[in-house]
Amino acid sequence: MRHPLAAWLLGQVAYLLVAVASAAEPRLDVQILDPSAAQADVGQIVRGELDESFRPFSGVAGAEHAERFWLRIELLEAFLPDGVPTLNVRHARDLRLEMFVHDRGRIVPLRMAAALPGFVGTQDAVYMLPGEVGAGDVIYARLEREGSAPNRLRFGASTLHETLARGAEHARMIALSVGALMAMALAALLIWFVLSERLLILYATLFSLQGAYVAYLSGQGFEWPVLSLALPVIGYSWNVTAALSGAVACLFVRDIAELQRFSPRAFALFGWLAVVFVVLAFANLLQEIGLGGLVAAAGNLIFIGSAITTLIVAFLAWRRENRAAGWFLIAWVLLEAFTIATAIHLLVSDGNESAALLYYGLPLSMVAAAVLIALGVADRLRDQRLALTDAERRAQTDALTGVFNRRSLLERLDSACLRARARGLPIALLFIDLDHFKEINDTYGHPAGDACLKAIIGPIQAELRQSDVIGRYGGEEFVVILSSADAASARPIAERIRSRIAAIRVEGFGKPIRLTCSIGIATSDTLGVWGESLIAMADEAVYVAKRSGRNCVHVAAAPVPA
Repeated sequence: MRHPLAAWLLGQVAYLLVAVASAAEPRLDVQILDPSAAQADVGQIVRGELDESFRPFSGVAGAEHAERFWLRIELLEAFLPDGVPTLNVRHARDLRLEMFVHDRGRIVPLRMAAALPGFVGTQDAVYMLPGEVGAGDVIYARLEREGSAPNRLRFGASTLHETLARGAEHARMIALSVGALMAMALAALLIWFVLSERLLILYATLFSLQGAYVAYLSGQGFEWPVLSLALPVIGYSWNVTAALSGAVACLFVRDIAELQRFSPRAFALFGWLAVVFVVLAFANLLQEIGLGGLVAAAGNLIFIGSAITTLIVAFLAWRRENRAAGWFLIAWVLLEAFTIATAIHLLVSDGNESAALLYYGLPLSMVAAAVLIALGVADRLRDQRLALTDAERRAQTDALTGVFNRRSLLERLDSACLRARARGLPIALLFIDLDHFKEINDTYGHPAGDACLKAIIGPIQAELRQSDVIGRYGGEEFVVILSSADAASARPIAERIRSRIAAIRVEGFGKPIRLTCSIGIATSDTLGVWGESLIAMADEAVYVAKRSGRNCVHVAAAPVPA
């Protein structure tokens, strides 16, 4: 969290610097021309002949105003900046405006130096002023509305360098944030191609939509290739991406919180919520018939209700020791806090944007949320992998002794034989059978017999290499696979194992239990056989060792040709 926090602090400093600079801006008086005089000649208006017909302007061009109207902007104090002075007008993209001044007896249209994208479909039109501007100088604006929605206007004076620098900084911050979100989404998508984990595709979809939401909400996306295709639906592009993002988030919550397993009702609820969000996305088209207010009100209720429900479900999942849900909970709180703060700010800011919140807080909170949720996804995948590994281990090992079971032992033997034959190397097999094991069970009980079986594993493994394999073949019988070993090297190993087992004393069942074993050896270099044929030959050698008095080692010999 240190890097987002540092960036946020830098954003606060940048915002303070902007605030200090804006404090030096001259005050402006903005008035609107009475509709009865709106049809007057441009020259009459710009020369000031109709100044008496201008009235105070509230800053919002609504339905009560004509589609075409004039504004009079008067500087109430001198503006002597160190640079090219500009008049900056924040307005909706569906508003067309022209700026004029009366300079030395001529009507001069102001040149627009740049149009900088702003939040919620606005842009800052930057007009260069003619030289130094003194108190009482007047600028006239001719405006034409294309839509019927209320249009908030904000005027300010600055310099061309400061305005463009600030716009470049904001554009860079949004581009970096959207780029980070898209990069993380792409990385998750690429990993999904390898792991085919549904959570990864949901993650990639969620944060690619979050990136598109930030791009459209900030207005920067309308300047970029591909995303600029949404310009015809600019009025609700960010609402659609937000609604689709909400739908994917509902599906993501179902998986990250394991709702299908622990709460089928909540699982079904979030499924229906996803459907509601998809319907809400398409409901934005109702703005075209004047029902945008109803859709916005319904959307706000749905977003608030789903956000609270998600927090509760994620918290309960975390209490269930679901660490992935814990990561998601932290990310969701962070994301919702900045999203709600942004929505409230845009509603009450009256056009005075907080650069720290909109250009630093909101996008960085999304990047931080993406990182935290990525940690949660990684945590979930790790748990699944560990559970799978544990299940595989349990399926491959003998529950009592912890060594390979018979099926896994035979698989390892086949693999070892294939490798040995391919490399031209021998392989040796030790067949270990505990002596008098039935008597131990009959005399001391089966728990004592189990204790004896577990007791011999450590001494046997102490004589083996990392490449060697031991498995329980059945009952008191164990098989050891010695890779790259011939008869000469296998016999000393078998003798040491026999000696170690003979030294064992099993306590806790009355009189200490002494153990011995008989070991049969079969090797591929002397017998010319592989696989289970080696086990059969080693088993026969064990019976020879038992007939020889037990507690001894016997090497299987190749049969003598008839």
